[in-house]
Amino acid sequence: MKKVAEEESGFTRLASFVCDCEPFTEEELESIEASLSNPNNKRRFDDLTPRLRRLPESLIALQHPNVSSLSPRPGYSRMRLPAIKFSGRIMYSRTFDSVYKAAAKLLQALDEKNREIVQSAIGFDIEWKPSFTKGVPPGKVAVMQICTDSSHCHVLHLIHSGIPPNLQLLLEDPTVLKVGVGIDSDAMKVFRDYKISVKGVMDLAFHANQKLGGDHKWGLSSLTEKLLSKQLKKPNKIRLGNWETPVLSKEQLEYAATDAFVSWYLHQAIKDLPDAQFTDKSGEVDGLRQD
Repeated sequence: MKKVAEEESGFTRLASFVCDCEPFTEEELESIEASLSNPNNKRRFDDLTPRLRRLPESLIALQHPNVSSLSPRPGYSRMRLPAIKFSGRIMYSRTFDSVYKAAAKLLQALDEKNREIVQSAIGFDIEWKPSFTKGVPPGKVAVMQICTDSSHCHVLHLIHSGIPPNLQLLLEDPTVLKVGVGIDSDAMKVFRDYKISVKGVMDLAFHANQKLGGDHKWGLSSLTEKLLSKQLKKPNKIRLGNWETPVLSKEQLEYAATDAFVSWYLHQAIKDLPDAQFTDKSGEVDGLRQD
């Protein structure tokens, strides 16, 4: 198999590189080629390449034999992980009848899943309108997101619909596992705002520490980077926006659905991890003596 990268004149060629810059002119390319092929040429390679066209330091570091010796220049940010985004079907409901129908579909889907597995899990999250005025409390839970798999996410605009009886039944059912980061706080807010007790909750941060060991204070974004090697974008203009608006925007719907989907996805990833091995001072791991 032919190698993707090869050595040319002391430089390692990257397999692929996309640069948002202007292409070199023919004259500049000829000058660069002449400079590289003639070691006695006094003209520096840097002098032939305008500052705008130089490779970013992060990419130069990938070609350097000692990456740690290269310090990034001011203004350069570290290479980011690819963003994660829910790409399935978002089902948006904002009236009492439509939320009732959505809850009925959720209950039916969960009933079918429970025939195949012991306990089904749903990604769960909520949104509300924040307050930026001292003494003024934040709004009630305005939006509830529920994701059952990688293909379907329900976004329920509760501030306009309220909570129908069948949705309350789902929330209070302890056999339906609701998963999320900081989900205990979300459950408390639902109870304060609607007097409904959300049961069967699992905090993914706690669950992750059981598997990974330690007592790390995970957030949804940091846990996504750790376990999925993805970046969960949370722009403040959406996160702290008006969730009580008459109709949610496309950006709000995608944000809401992605959060619930990521919670569901993380649960799938965490449950497949082996349990952490803890060693005490006596040299025992999980009760087994280590010789």
